Amino acid sequence: MIVQACINGARAADFHPALPLDPDAMARDAAASIAAGAAELHVHARGADGRESLAPEAMDSTVAAIRRACPGTLIGVSTGAWIENDDLRTLVAISGWRELPDYASVNLSETPAPVVMESLRQRGIGIEAGLASIADAERLVGLDHGGRVLRVLVEISEQALDEAFAVADGIETVLERAGIRRSILLHGENATVWPFVERAAARKLSTRVGLEDGKELPDGSVADGNAALVAAAVGIYRSR
Repeated sequence: MIVQACINGARAADFHPALPLDPDAMARDAAASIAAGAAELHVHARGADGRESLAPEAMDSTVAAIRRACPGTLIGVSTGAWIENDDLRTLVAISGWRELPDYASVNLSETPAPVVMESLRQRGIGIEAGLASIADAERLVGLDHGGRVLRVLVEISEQALDEAFAVADGIETVLERAGIRRSILLHGENATVWPFVERAAARKLSTRVGLEDGKELPDGSVADGNAALVAAAVGIYRSR
């Protein structure tokens, strides 16, 4: 079980005053998150214009800065199709990375997921298989990638808690029936962040928190930043 820190995601600069958007800020924030108890990091690199980017110049500088600040810590990135908004550009970008992340998330809901996964695999980059629906889980099983991924990322976007839990249960059922025994990282977003942290801790699964998923602490107050969110999640795990 781990708590992963997802420090920025696709959030706009005005989402939170402490949102890290350049390599130096991400490195400082990453170090603070690790000090607060996070075991791993998930980051979205940004270009000089502040927009998300998979381009080597953005990715390399971001990963290198975080590695200097957090030696020995596993670093993950996103390959979301919206980032480059072009499948070929995404693949070209991955092929050009020089500072390789340890793993990358691939959304199984996205059409190019199989080829993106293979591109990452060829570069020796681990894969977090992102599942947001039962259909995503069924696709992962059908692609026969379930046994070859680093972990399964069950990420629930539904905001009604009963509905969110039902989707998570359905995904886990598909994985169990298929005999997929990879580690699972379970998380929600916005209104469901903390219910899913509690659920993950109770089931001895990994989770993640950070400004990518939400900015509020369990008591509803706005966190100072990622380190405070991580500390709250670690506290929940330690209380079990």
